[in-house]
Amino acid sequence: MSTASTHVLDAALGLPARGLAVTLDSRQAVTDDDGRISWGEVTPGRHVLTFAAGDWFAAQDRETFFGQVVLDVVLGPDHTHVALLLSPFAYTTYRGS
Repeated sequence: MSTASTHVLDAALGLPARGLAVTLDSRQAVTDDDGRISWGEVTPGRHVLTFAAGDWFAAQDRETFFGQVVLDVVLGPDHTHVALLLSPFAYTTYRGS
């Protein structure tokens, strides 16, 4: 087993994306006040992370191009951190540490 975590930042405001619903395969969670989720133990291999960007922006009465951001990732045998820099009309993602 390995572990995984996620961190989402609102790149347009320069703040953590608090309260954003994220699904890792069938596991659901919401980002904390720092925009983070610790998924705990996961099986290494291919997984799908789905970020509910549209609902999150709508709750703030902000326009967005994205209904969801879906990332098909391969989680390694050690800890894998997936970072998402999110704005209403663009996003960037990378494997963090």
